[in-house]
Amino acid sequence: MLNTKERAPTERVNGCRLSAIGLAAALVVIGTGAVDAQALRPGYNRDVIYQVFVDRFFDGSTANNYASDPLFDSTGTNLQKYLGGDFQGLQAKIPYLKNMGVTAIWVTSPLDNRNLLALAGSTAPYHGYEMRDTERPDEHFTDAAQSWTPFDNFVTTAHSNGIKVIVDFAPNHSNVRGSGDNGTLNKNGVFQANYTTNPANFFQTGPNMGGAQWDSPYETQYYTIYDLSDLNQTNATVDNLLKLSVQNLQTHGVDGFRIDATKHVNWGWQYTLANHIYTNKKSFIFGEWVADDSGNPLYGDLLKFTNKSGIAELNFPLFTTINSVFGQGGSFTALDGVINQQQTDFAYQNDLVNFVDNHDRKRFLTVDTSAQDQQHLHAALAFVLTARGIPCIYYGTEQYLQGGDDPDNRRKMPAFNETTTAFNLIKKLSTLRGANEALAYGSTQQRWINANTYIFERKFYNSVVVVAINKANASQAVSGLVTSLPIGTYSDYLTGLVSGQSLVSSTAVAGGFQAASLTLPANSISVWQTDPSTSSAQLGNVTPTHAQPGVKVSITGQGFGAATGSVKFGTTVATITSWSDQEIIATVPAVTQGTYAVTVTRSGSGTASNAFNFNVYQAKLVPVTFTINNAAPTNPGDNIYLTGNTIELGNWSTNKAVAVGAMLTTPTTYPNWWLTVGVPAGKSIEFKFIRIKADGTVTWEAGANHVVTTPASGVGNVNVTWQY
Repeated sequence: MLNTKERAPTERVNGCRLSAIGLAAALVVIGTGAVDAQALRPGYNRDVIYQVFVDRFFDGSTANNYASDPLFDSTGTNLQKYLGGDFQGLQAKIPYLKNMGVTAIWVTSPLDNRNLLALAGSTAPYHGYEMRDTERPDEHFTDAAQSWTPFDNFVTTAHSNGIKVIVDFAPNHSNVRGSGDNGTLNKNGVFQANYTTNPANFFQTGPNMGGAQWDSPYETQYYTIYDLSDLNQTNATVDNLLKLSVQNLQTHGVDGFRIDATKHVNWGWQYTLANHIYTNKKSFIFGEWVADDSGNPLYGDLLKFTNKSGIAELNFPLFTTINSVFGQGGSFTALDGVINQQQTDFAYQNDLVNFVDNHDRKRFLTVDTSAQDQQHLHAALAFVLTARGIPCIYYGTEQYLQGGDDPDNRRKMPAFNETTTAFNLIKKLSTLRGANEALAYGSTQQRWINANTYIFERKFYNSVVVVAINKANASQAVSGLVTSLPIGTYSDYLTGLVSGQSLVSSTAVAGGFQAASLTLPANSISVWQTDPSTSSAQLGNVTPTHAQPGVKVSITGQGFGAATGSVKFGTTVATITSWSDQEIIATVPAVTQGTYAVTVTRSGSGTASNAFNFNVYQAKLVPVTFTINNAAPTNPGDNIYLTGNTIELGNWSTNKAVAVGAMLTTPTTYPNWWLTVGVPAGKSIEFKFIRIKADGTVTWEAGANHVVTTPASGVGNVNVTWQY
């Protein structure tokens, strides 16, 4: 017997139970009517993101093409120059994106970029990664007056069609130094600095990185990438400019940010950037930290940053394996191994952003040179659309766009064909993602595997999705398959789009239900699912995961009910801003700093939901650079860490994964070490430094605890000497 969820009336689309919100999302996919902003999918874990290089998508206004501009190519063939795409064109193609099931769109930064020729004399910042003004939009994407109107119109149209807007933001640098605009940065047209003037170390002046420096904690944060003028985020003016810039974008309706080059931006400062964004407005933040596998020297730093900063990451380790397994004949056992490892390593696995194609890597169809390349692409897409994490589709993948290394992987959008198999695969699985909570919040379990066949299950309470992929050129017989699908017959959710088969779950056994033997055709994808209603609150996620009292958080899941119930942080009741069956907006209550179990109790029920651990800061974070002089002597493999009496400083932990650090030093600064840390503003905090040797031995500095009152705003510095 299925329980009523007490939602708004439910309907079924393609066999899925959908709430009023889910139904609206499905109508977005099917294209049967306009959808207002209230139909934006709850939270972010249900979303399908579509990444667009605006300049390469669609030319909506020829008035901003500037034929006489040496950075513009009127023939549309020089991939190093502007080709004409703009926000007017993107707005015009919102129906196409809606019909594909896109519910969030990651767009090129709209901010004004370099206007003059760069070192090579022919490149244009069509990609948006050479910021020239922190508050004005770029004329190539909007209009000659640099008005926000075209961008605002795009955001309004996206929202009215159920699509969130995520903006690329590059706080690491301005533009190319030594030529062209020479790093010039303005604020709404008012000059701030360039690389030559460099007031108060506005810019870092290190050399370009190369070789192993890309994976060195010091060089990767303080050296320069590709001669782009490297901003010093601990300069008070730079800190303020960048935070006002994201705040301004939020006033224009932006729902989230993709942070460019998170590995290369001051790590501690980014904690404060994320906290600033979340303090201003409900948002989602993910970044780009390239660590292709767990053997990368900075993989541990990636984990610490992602687990503690509030910034999710593009899942490069999984991407590398996807490329190998689906595109180059690798074994599914390698893919399953990465999934299992990440379930252990990442605290917030469902926030990782998964992808098949990317603007910094060869496109999948160029990597896969087999005759079955499109079939392998379908399999890879089906995997990322159903795997743990949030799927991201790179523009043109659904049109089978190819491309080698940059800029060849940034070709113009070739067509807007809504009949391709890839387009319809995305559409169908986006509908399922919006309807079945197993894909948004569920665990992952391998159910049957060999080198070319992978059957995995996503499960959230009684919501279950099982995906079977056979990437071989021959059929595969499957016997002994056990899943959580109750006894019954399950048709292929994709309705045979990729040769999917039905599943008969026939016998209750230990660990679930055994299916009757079946045969998976060559290069096939089958999806089976069940999604019963529930009258119990089931908490899937909280965004953000770290914040101070007074910040609004999004609590998502299912079974919260239509009437307002209660949310608690530990035993303290939170104030509710809005309540629906799948999403609650609540305010972090006035509790002391620490980790709290967030629970939901639906109206009329005395039973709380499962708990989600949430980290409460004392106050909004500010960046403070801590320097310890004449620290304890170290040998290779030894490091200095900072620990103290707040959650931001690790609450006196001596665990490398919890204490702050490792701190940084260089041959010219040793034995002095430093690190920028996000700490609560205007608070008295206590701290000490510790040495953790390579063998794990911990040495504390002697004497009393250091005490400092942090700045109420801006940036700060603390300089002390090791106490022997």
